[in-house]
Amino acid sequence: MRTVCRLLALFAALLPLAPAQADELFAGLYAHEVDTLLTLKVAEEGSDIAVGYRFKPIERWKAIGRPAPYVIASVNTSGDTSFAGAGLSWTLGKGRLYLRPAVAIVFHDGDTHRADPANGRDRGLGSRVLFEPELGLGWRATGKLSVEAS
Repeated sequence: MRTVCRLLALFAALLPLAPAQADELFAGLYAHEVDTLLTLKVAEEGSDIAVGYRFKPIERWKAIGRPAPYVIASVNTSGDTSFAGAGLSWTLGKGRLYLRPAVAIVFHDGDTHRADPANGRDRGLGSRVLFEPELGLGWRATGKLSVEAS
């Protein structure tokens, strides 16, 4: 499964070289398993390197806000959970600041079952296929470059 995730990451990175009608290439570096109210502690480490490609919004889907389809792959630098998948994102806001909610379906290579050493509860991800919700806050630095926190 790790090989599949790495191949999908490479595919996503090479997409801009293909003659496609695409809109955006994005990349990011993320802390893995940040402690929040929504965190499911799975005792993983490292950082995540994510790369993706967001296509032009689907105009005929204006009833649901013209979402932009995208592909994404994320590789963990410590060999922990990596994933790859596809989804839809919306850009809300026309000024320099915008909000970008998104949801994808991803395939991961993490543990589906893992016992918490403290209490024995299952802290695994449960399934190889998961929803990957996102929420990003962005700033358009130029017409071709934006910075996001997600």
